[in-house]
Parts: sequence; structure tokens; C-alpha cells
Amino acid sequence: MTGQESVDLGFARVDVGREARQGLPEVVYGTGKTAAEIASIVRTLLRHNDGPVLATRVEPETAAAVLAEVDRASGDRTPAAGLAPVPHGTYDAPARLLVWRPAAPAGFTVVVAAAGTADQPVAREAAAIATAVGLTVTTVTDVGVAGLHRLLAEQDRLRAADTIIVVAGMEGALASAIGGLVACPVVAVPTSTGYGAGLEGITALLAMHASCAAGITVVNIDSGFGAAMAAFRLSRVARRTTS
Repeated sequence: MTGQESVDLGFARVDVGREARQGLPEVVYGTGKTAAEIASIVRTLLRHNDGPVLATRVEPETAAAVLAEVDRASGDRTPAAGLAPVPHGTYDAPARLLVWRPAAPAGFTVVVAAAGTADQPVAREAAAIATAVGLTVTTVTDVGVAGLHRLLAEQDRLRAADTIIVVAGMEGALASAIGGLVACPVVAVPTSTGYGAGLEGITALLAMHASCAAGITVVNIDSGFGAAMAAFRLSRVARRTTS
């Protein structure tokens, strides 16, 4: 890790000091960037940071090009030059996530609970990112409130978690239901799943904000990334208070 705060690549100013400030390198948002741009940012982050480097919302064809470009550039960083080789990256297609140097599990447990099968893409993003940054993740699927018995059957697993990420569309009621069952922090992710009056996630977003289960944290629509980052911040506070 260097003491530098940013590196200007011309098309982007990479925040290489974020790991020192927040415990995790800057995460690359892949949408709208070319493979060459993503690869250049990733190489910069790997060079200046020690922790996991992630690129989110990357489609398969772009991901393949990024992985090839980062690997091709690994010859620029040899032990003879006093630098570690660039590590190989991996791609999680369902999560649309590229990961280099994932963190080892640190013991903080997160349950990702998805209301329905249609919510799975967002749940997979949340679970994959949380795992990559060192959280211990379990997923619970298809536990929406339309079949409340499915949720109640998972109560023991939910109550054992340090944090729960709830992913739900339609009317977003799953966040309130889980919020009323557990004592741990609940991070709610509204999804754009639903029919017309769901308003592409607006209904679930407002319902989660208006939840009668006090203290629920709500992130942006379809933002599995935002939920995983909220859980990561909670984990850092937990480690600080127990150390």
C-alpha cells in the first residue's frame, strides 16, 4: 500500500488511498467503461493496494477481455523489479463480478435472503461481493411473504447471523417480516421485480423506507453492491469493538 491518494490515468482519477481510509480499495463500476479502461484501473488498484480489487456490473464478453488484458500486463511487474506479480482474476457470471485477490473469511456472518427467484441476480451480486471482501455468506432463497411458512422455517438461520441482507421486489414486505423476527442489523435491497404498480422498484423502495420494523437500512434499487458494502462497514465496526 502506498501513501498516494490518487492516480490520474487521463480518463479516470483512481482513488488509491481509499483502502487506507476505509479498509477496502475503490470498487470499479464496469457499466459504461471499455475493457481497456477497466483493466487499466484494476492494474492501478492492484499496484497501489493490498486488499481485494473488484469490478461490478461487467458483462461476460467484457469480463473476458479485461481478464486477458490484466494477465497480459502481469509481465510488467516482476519480482526483479521489486514488485509482486499481478494475481489472476476470476469472473462470477451470475453476479457479473470480477475479483482479484479476494479476502479471506473474517468470521462476520451474513445471510442474504431473497424473496423470489426473480430477485436472484441482485441477491447473487450481494452475496458474491460480500464473500469477496471477507464476509462469511449464506444464502436463503424463495422465502417471500406470499408463502410465509418458507420464511418461518429459516428463523434459526436468520437469528444466528451478524447481519441480514434482504432482497425483495413487488411490495417489499419481506424486509419488514425479517426485521420483526431478528435483532441483528437488516439491510434491505428493493428490486425492480414486479408488475406495473411496482414501478420498477419504487414501490418496494418506499415500502422498505416506511417499514414498521424499526432500524432497517435501505439501499438503492437493485443495488446488491450497496448492501454488501453496508454489511462490510458493519463488520469493521464489529471487529473494532471486539478487538
